[in-house]
Amino acid sequence: MANDTLLITGAGGFTGRHLIAAAHAKGYRCIAMAQHAGSEVSGAHNTLVADLLDPAALERTVAQAAPDYIVHLAAISFVAHGNTSEIYRVNQLGTINLLDAIQKSAPNIKKVLIASSANIYGNAAQLPITEATPPAPVNHYGMSKVTMELATKLYANLPIVMSRPFNYTGCGQNSNFLVPKIVNAFKAGQKDIELGNLDVSRDFSDVRDVVAAYLRLLETKSTAPAYNVCSGTPTSLLTVMKMLNELAGYEMQVSVNPDFVRSDEIKTLYGSSALLESTIGNYREFTLPDTLAWMLAEKEAG
Repeated sequence: MANDTLLITGAGGFTGRHLIAAAHAKGYRCIAMAQHAGSEVSGAHNTLVADLLDPAALERTVAQAAPDYIVHLAAISFVAHGNTSEIYRVNQLGTINLLDAIQKSAPNIKKVLIASSANIYGNAAQLPITEATPPAPVNHYGMSKVTMELATKLYANLPIVMSRPFNYTGCGQNSNFLVPKIVNAFKAGQKDIELGNLDVSRDFSDVRDVVAAYLRLLETKSTAPAYNVCSGTPTSLLTVMKMLNELAGYEMQVSVNPDFVRSDEIKTLYGSSALLESTIGNYREFTLPDTLAWMLAEKEAG
C-alpha cells in the first residue's frame, strides 16, 4: 500500500527483484535484506545486511527497517541442492529466527508473507492439488518447507500468511532451473540439448503474476493460513519444448542424459488456485507462451 514500508528477505534473488519492481510501482517503500555486505539491491530504498542464521543481526535489521509488511523469500530453493543440512538450517531455522526477530522488534507488523512451496505435496494421489491435500514430500527441500510451515504455528500471535507457489519462471531465473536452461540454449542457437525426465508435467506461472499475487495477499484480508499460487494447468516438458521450437523458429533435438534423471522426481504436479482467487480475485495476466517469448527476447539474463 502506498507509502508503507515493505521489508523483503532474499530481495536480491530472482523473485525478490521482480517483487521490488512491482511493489515500487504500487508506492511501497521497499527495504531489501541481503546476506552479505556490499549486496545493494537495485530498486530498493535501502539494503540492510543480516544472515538468517544470526538472530541478533536479524533483530537489529528488523528494528532498523521498522516495516509495515514483510515478505520472506530467502531460502535454499534449488531442489537438487547438495548440502542437505544447509537446506534445513536456512529454510527452517532461518525462518524461525526471522519470526523471533519480528516478535521482538516489530510486534505490530500488519502482515508477514512467507514463501513455502508446492513441493510439500509430493506425488499427490488426487489432482488438482488443493490446500487441503496432505503434505507428502519426496525430497529434503519439500520436507524443509513442511517443517518450516509447522514451526510457524508456534507464532500464532503474528499475522502470517503462507504462499505455496508451484513452478514459475521468467527473466533473471538461474539456469540451474529447467526452463531458463532450455531458453538459454535456444538463445545460444544450440541444435540439441540433454535433459533429464521428459515425462513430467508441471504447473507453470510467470514470476510477474506470482509477485502480483503476493502483493495482493499482503493487502487483502486473508481467509486461510496458506494459499496455492498456480495456473491450474499441467504442461509437459515436451510441450514446453514445442512452444519454444515455434517461438524460436527451429526445432531443437532433445536427448535424455541418465545423469540428469532423478529417481525422486514428481511426475505430475498441478494445483487449484480457487482459494487464492476467491480471496484476491483473478491476478494472472500472462500465459506460458507469453513468458517464454519474454525470456527469449531478453538480451541478457537478469
